[in-house]
Amino acid sequence: MDSVKPKSAGVGGLVQTFTKVLRFRAAGVAPEDRIRKIKFAEIINADPAKESRPLDDEETVRQREAMEALLARLFASVSAIKAAYAELQTAQSPYDPETIQLQDEAIVSELKSISELKHCYMKKQIFPSQESQMIAEVQEQKNLLKTFEIMSKKLQSQLHVKDSEMFFLREKVQESQKQNRGLEKRLNPNSALFVLDNLHVSALNPNHFVTVLQHAMKSMRNFLKLMTEGMESAAWDLDAAACSIVPGVVFAKPSHRVYAFESFVCRKMFSDFQHPSFSQSSSKQKRHQRRKYFESFMELKAVNPLEYVLENPASKFGKFCRLKYLSLVHPRMETAFFGDATHRSIVSSGGFPQSAFFTTFLEMAKRIWLLHLLAFSFEPEASIFQVRSGCRFSEVFMESACDDSPDIRPRVGFTVSPGFRIGKTVIQCRVYLLAGSGASVEG
Repeated sequence: MDSVKPKSAGVGGLVQTFTKVLRFRAAGVAPEDRIRKIKFAEIINADPAKESRPLDDEETVRQREAMEALLARLFASVSAIKAAYAELQTAQSPYDPETIQLQDEAIVSELKSISELKHCYMKKQIFPSQESQMIAEVQEQKNLLKTFEIMSKKLQSQLHVKDSEMFFLREKVQESQKQNRGLEKRLNPNSALFVLDNLHVSALNPNHFVTVLQHAMKSMRNFLKLMTEGMESAAWDLDAAACSIVPGVVFAKPSHRVYAFESFVCRKMFSDFQHPSFSQSSSKQKRHQRRKYFESFMELKAVNPLEYVLENPASKFGKFCRLKYLSLVHPRMETAFFGDATHRSIVSSGGFPQSAFFTTFLEMAKRIWLLHLLAFSFEPEASIFQVRSGCRFSEVFMESACDDSPDIRPRVGFTVSPGFRIGKTVIQCRVYLLAGSGASVEG
């Protein structure tokens, strides 16, 4: 029992103590404790982020400015290295040892600056400055501008070198072309009209006309060869064809019948040669326009005839080609060569075939057209003539087409190619001779 009493007395004392505290709070006896409790509650309920945010924002801004300043200085140093390296490369050629040493020192200096920036960053010894950042950015732009100027000068120098090389190569090409023309002249003097390149109308003479005539006759024989090969492939009777061209003529050799075909082509191609533009309707035009004819001659001398007529189908030369082709190539001949009359249809409709046969014809037509233009470039113009069958041979106006002509009182069987008069100069016509006599010349 003794042990229970003290415990009961203790509990009663604790209850009494709490009763006093409650009584004091009810009576407002402890204001200071209440103030402490209110302040403590405010501290407990306060947002710690609101108290620390101003300090954190200020630190973030300071760090960002410091980093921007460091990067600005870093980019300025890199751009300075780039500019120095560009100038170092430029100084290699032509070699400039002083500039090379100066730029090498500049590169080493900037590398040291970058190394110092690295140490400052690692040790967090960065002191931001708005002024230093702006200075670094300005310096970076200056270095970039310097780099661009150096590269621009380098490119200008390379362009100048390329221009010099191009000029040198152009001179070599011109020299090679000149040498080629010389070789061409040496190998085949009649292969091109290069001898007339620098010709002036006031310097025209019969020798120039003879040169163009030789080219015209050569191109005519090329076309004639193609035509006779086509006739042989078509199994035509060449003897009968030759006799139909020059009836009553007996050829000394079978190979001489080619002169009959050449005579036929010449008659067709040189028909109306004496009229301006090969047209009787234009005979009333002014004939004294020698400079105009000569300018046309020089203009067309070097052109590709097929390209020219395709680009200028309505030109006088284009009309001449169509007229002569339709007159020269008979529909039966074309059908025998190609199986149809497609070429004739294209030409009749105003077009120009691009076959090898027609291209060869165009080359012949071009040479005869050039001869015609040159004939009217003379003052007075060159005139054309041929001789009648049966007339006596005259060395003044004629030459024999073949070497094995009769020697005793030869007479003309037919005119193979026409002759020309230029003032007092006579360019002989070519004739096929027979044994006999006679005399007449027709213009």
